[in-house]
Amino acid sequence: MSKKKTAAIVLGAGLGTRMKSEKPKVMHPVAGRSMVEHLLATLVTIKCEETVVVIGPDMDDVAMAVAPHKTAVQTDRLGTADAVKAGLKMLGAFKGTVLILFADTPLITEQTLNAMLEARDTAPNPTVVVLGFEPMEPGAYGRLITDEEDNELMEIVEAKDASAEQLEIGLCNSGVMAVDGQMLPDLIARIGNDNAKGEYYLTDLVKLAREDGFACAVVEGDEEELIGVNSRYDLAQVETIYQDRLRERAMKAGVTLIDPSSVYFSFDTVIANDTVVEPNVWFGPGVSIGKGAHIKAFSHLEGASVGAKATVGPFARLRPGAIIGDDAKVGNFVEIKNAQIETGAKVSHLSYIGDARVGAGANIGAGTITCNYDGFMKFHTDIGAGAFIGSNTALVAPVKIGDGAVVGAGSTVIGDVPEDALSVARAPQKNIDGAAKRLREKKIALKEKSKKD
Repeated sequence: MSKKKTAAIVLGAGLGTRMKSEKPKVMHPVAGRSMVEHLLATLVTIKCEETVVVIGPDMDDVAMAVAPHKTAVQTDRLGTADAVKAGLKMLGAFKGTVLILFADTPLITEQTLNAMLEARDTAPNPTVVVLGFEPMEPGAYGRLITDEEDNELMEIVEAKDASAEQLEIGLCNSGVMAVDGQMLPDLIARIGNDNAKGEYYLTDLVKLAREDGFACAVVEGDEEELIGVNSRYDLAQVETIYQDRLRERAMKAGVTLIDPSSVYFSFDTVIANDTVVEPNVWFGPGVSIGKGAHIKAFSHLEGASVGAKATVGPFARLRPGAIIGDDAKVGNFVEIKNAQIETGAKVSHLSYIGDARVGAGANIGAGTITCNYDGFMKFHTDIGAGAFIGSNTALVAPVKIGDGAVVGAGSTVIGDVPEDALSVARAPQKNIDGAAKRLREKKIALKEKSKKD
C-alpha cells in the first residue's frame, strides 16, 4: 500500500466503433458487471482517495453507472493526454499519486496497481511509472527503452518510429501510468499535437519528465490482465480469462467443479466450501450457495440463495427472489421465482413455484404450479409445513394451504385449505361401460367411409 494519497483518472470516452454496438464500449459486461465497474471495484481495494471517469458528451448512461464517482467530459476526443487534461479539472490541486487507467481494461489487478504505487514510493521516487508487459506479439505496441544499469525508463518509442534494434525489445507500453500529481498538470499542459493525427499523446509524459531531470520507471505486468477490449472477440477473450479466475478462486475455497470450463460465474457469486457444481451450470448476479450444497447439471441461477446441503437441478431455474432452505430439494425442470422453499421441503420435478412460501418438510408433487398472476396483479401462495400437494395441482393465488394438509392430485385449488385437512378439487370420475369400444367402432367406420368417397 502506498504511503502517498492516491487518485485515479479512468479514460472511458472511446466510441468503440469496432464493437458495432449502440451501447458504450465500457458498459459491455464481463461476468455480469460492466468493464468500467470492474475497474472501479479494483480501485476501491487500493483505497483511492478520488476517482474521475472521463467520458464522451453522449455517455449519460456511463455517468449513471459510475456514480457516485465524478465524471469529466472530453468533448472533442483529441487523444489520451487531452482526456487526462479533462480529468485533472475534477481533481483540483491533488498532490499525491495519480493513476491513469483505461476503462476498457477490466482485468488489471490490485497487486499490479499496488506494485506501481510502491515504485512511486521507492527511491529515486520516479515522477512517472509506466506499466509495461511482454506480449507474445509486440507488433504495433510502443517499446519501453530502459537503462540497463539502473533500470530507469528512458523513453517510449512508438513502433512506427522504432529502429530495427528497438523493435527487438519485448517490453511494451500498456498505457497505464502512475504519475506525481503535483507535476502532472504542468507536464500535460506541455504536451503538443505535432503528429499525423493532430492528437495529444500521453506517452510524451516520459520524454518531458526526463527533459526536466526527473526519473521515470517501469513496473511489469502480465499480458492477460492488460488486454484492452476493442472488439467482440476481445470481450470474449476477457470473459474467458475472468471466468478462469473465478473458477480457480472457487476451487481453492473448497468447491468441487466437475467440469470447470462449463460453469459460468457472476462477479459476485458466493459459494461455500464442500459444494459440488456439476457441468453446464450458469450463475447470474446475486447468487449465494451454502455449505455442502449440490448444484446439478444444466441449472440456471440468478438472484437466488441456496442453503446448506440443499440440492438444485438438474435443469432447474432459480429466478430472483428464490430462497432455498437447508436440506431442501429443487429438482429437474422446476422453476422458482420470488419464493421461499423452507428447510427440507421438496419440489422434485416439473413445477413452477412463484410468489410463494413452501413450509418446512412440505412435498410438492410433479406438475404443480402456483397461479400467481391474473394478467394484472401478482398474488401470494402460502403452503404450510409438512403439507403434501398432489401431482398436477393448480394453486390459484391468493391461497393458503395449512400445515400438514393434503391436496389430492389433479386439483384446482381456489380457496384456503385448513391445517391437516384433505382437499380434492376436481370433477367426480365417471366410467361408462362399453363407451370406448363403441366410440372406436364409430371412428373406424367413418374412416373407411371417407376412403370410399
